[in-house]
Amino acid sequence: MTFRSLVVAVLLAGAATADAHSALERAEPRAGSRLKTAPLEIKLWFTEKLEPAFSTLRVEDGGGRRVDRADGRVDGDEPTLMRVSLTPLAPGTYRVLWRVLSVDGHVTDGAFSFRFEP
Repeated sequence: MTFRSLVVAVLLAGAATADAHSALERAEPRAGSRLKTAPLEIKLWFTEKLEPAFSTLRVEDGGGRRVDRADGRVDGDEPTLMRVSLTPLAPGTYRVLWRVLSVDGHVTDGAFSFRFEP
């Protein structure tokens, strides 16, 4: 391998690493789901480890009122998992909102909804 090709390889490897952001991998309940039983908590799994001090998770009802117990946290045993417990839910549509900082220093945020229909 020539010096020039080595430099190109190193630069390309750095570019690939720099583009890696933490994305939502899966959620419980799933985005857009219709549930017959109210969940007790929301769980979100991300593609990268999260910084606990700078990652937030909240759940709101259709009127924008917070319905979680304000205990959103990164799981101590699984640093790609965020969870938050819920107050008892009335039937309706709920919105899950997150903002996370991954250990690579990138912030991502997003939201999805689910519906509780007993």
